[in-house]
Amino acid sequence: MDAAAVESYLKDLQRRICDELATLDGGKHFIEESWDRPEGGGGISRVMAEGDVFEKAGVNFSHVLGSQLPASATHNRPELAGRSFRAMGVSLVIHPRNPYVPTSHANVRLFVAEKPGEEPVWWMGGGFDLTPYYGFFEDAVSWHATAKACCDPFGDDVYPRYKQWCDDYFYLKHRDEPRGVGGLFYDDLNEWGFERTFEFMRSVGDGFMKAYGPIVERRKETPWGERERQWQLYRRGRYVEFNLVYDRGTIFGLQSNGRTESILMSLPPLVRWDYDYRPDSDSPEGQLTQYYLQHRDWLSADPATAP
Repeated sequence: MDAAAVESYLKDLQRRICDELATLDGGKHFIEESWDRPEGGGGISRVMAEGDVFEKAGVNFSHVLGSQLPASATHNRPELAGRSFRAMGVSLVIHPRNPYVPTSHANVRLFVAEKPGEEPVWWMGGGFDLTPYYGFFEDAVSWHATAKACCDPFGDDVYPRYKQWCDDYFYLKHRDEPRGVGGLFYDDLNEWGFERTFEFMRSVGDGFMKAYGPIVERRKETPWGERERQWQLYRRGRYVEFNLVYDRGTIFGLQSNGRTESILMSLPPLVRWDYDYRPDSDSPEGQLTQYYLQHRDWLSADPATAP
């Protein structure tokens, strides 16, 4: 296990994604802040605020150490409770200004659980997902085509499995709806061995901007007005609800006494909630929930069925 190689890759990934996002925004710069965690480790937070394209974009690197894994990390692996740990990763959330540009999230991470006299137990996780405010069939298909291309070298079953896991994970049970159009999600991955699993991490991490960048380019000049803005703010509420109620990364960060500003970087700068709001079914807003926010095999979907 070469944790130093993973850390080097993650820091470079953070830099490259920030550079590409800054270019998409016309040269807007990220503010960088390094931080230390009292229990051990720290990280680098990079945030762009009030850009022309991105209202808020945060790309975090963290490498934290602890004497005991938090409950969120041992939920699926109770045999690891009580071990010390190290966790490193890159996590990002992008909230565009234009409502026709989707919000997106990605992360890749390595966990190591250690106990004196025993071999370290390691695993990797991550993925990326897309949350549109207005649906475009072309965007959903290209997003999933790139996700599949990231997975194809690792087996024919990998994309369908991690696509389904993403659909299941990014689901708001209390709303009975998906958060977006999905993507990839995986966790507890170590059965391929370290080198192969690290190769997959790199494929997913490097694939994110290949998937997201072209969508931003297609939509960032689309005219929009107050109606679209208010819908965007309303739908952002769903994003906040998921991150604060269900997201394992948020819960892990808070339980492990991480840096609160970095953990809650994922939240949008502005959001609204309306009581029992239901858009007209024939409107573009209604089409988002009725057609696009459905679990769907996008790579086999018939474009003629799209509104």
